[in-house]
Amino acid sequence: MTPTEALRSLLGERAFLSFADYMRFALYDPRHGFYERGGRAGRGADFLTSPEVGPLFGAVIARALDAWWIESGRPDPFVVVEVGAGPGTLARSVRIAAPECSSSLLYVLVEQSAFQRNMHAEHLPGWMGERNGFELEAFVASPQAGDGPQFVSSAQLPAMFSGVLLANELLDNLPFDIVRVRNSASAGQSPGQPDDQPSNRFVEQLNVSLGPDGELEVVVGPAPAAVTEDVLALAVRAPELPVDTWFPWNGEARFWLTEVERRVSNGHILVFDYGAPTSELAQRPDMGWLRTFRDQQRGSHPLDDPGAQDITTDIGIDQFQLRSSAEVTSQAAFLRLHGIDVLVEQGRAVWNERAHIADLAAIKGRSAVREAEALLDPEGLGSFVALHWRIDG
Repeated sequence: MTPTEALRSLLGERAFLSFADYMRFALYDPRHGFYERGGRAGRGADFLTSPEVGPLFGAVIARALDAWWIESGRPDPFVVVEVGAGPGTLARSVRIAAPECSSSLLYVLVEQSAFQRNMHAEHLPGWMGERNGFELEAFVASPQAGDGPQFVSSAQLPAMFSGVLLANELLDNLPFDIVRVRNSASAGQSPGQPDDQPSNRFVEQLNVSLGPDGELEVVVGPAPAAVTEDVLALAVRAPELPVDTWFPWNGEARFWLTEVERRVSNGHILVFDYGAPTSELAQRPDMGWLRTFRDQQRGSHPLDDPGAQDITTDIGIDQFQLRSSAEVTSQAAFLRLHGIDVLVEQGRAVWNERAHIADLAAIKGRSAVREAEALLDPEGLGSFVALHWRIDG
């Protein structure tokens, strides 16, 4: 079955799919999805994220984990759940950094793609295989008594745990809708002009239809009632949100964050991603928040060749409302808070001392300096958003 035939089957009697449903098919369909066909992050892969820049990012995360472990009384086990773990690059870097919490560390790599889960065993000493259901719950409740770190792979989150949940560039990959707020009482209103009568507003979304010739097309239609309610609530909280302008609605990411907050009984939720307030995203011309990637290059239109490229968006950081407020900083600020400058100076000192030898230690020292430049770049990874929630049980 071709992707077009699979989409036609998915549509059934429906005239169209929401953009979120189309994206779910294009990325995660078991047969045709981008991630099931081998799409992934990494050097020589389709896109590069902070962990793939080098081990420095993981070393800083390890320092943050140590701080939170000590702050919480050095619990055993100390559970860290990474969602969207990909091939396991961040977990490997944390292990190599050998944080003080290692002896108590239970690290769960949650990854939907079986292709990527199969890569975890290749580079994680202490990998204990795949665990799901009861076996996973038993694992996250098992004291290590000095036997850590241990790593397991899973396709699912633990039902409940105390510890840390990590997600790097996950939310941008969760299916999202494309919506706009309109004003029924002012048909002649120019795009972007604020509406002072919220009761006259309604919400439209972009849908995807399949023509008789197999070509995918965009169709504008009314948003479902639940989406309309939530989007209009955001418009009340953010009156600067322009009308008649398309923006991403991170509905699945909103649901996911609410769900993980319920599962983390005590500890921390830490999310890195690219994003901005929704009103800022809406003002970017030509849907500048919408991206596709293939072979570390920008891809083509998101409806082109479904399953052959990644589809992603900047997240609207004001769309997420949990019981506790997030500490919002840039990635650069978070990494500096947790000692990246210390690690860079250590690397620079090793390089200066051993450059004439050019041994592995010298090369690692020089690499740390160069990795930091990328991770802290205010026009690149350093500008990403770090969202940190402290969960008190």
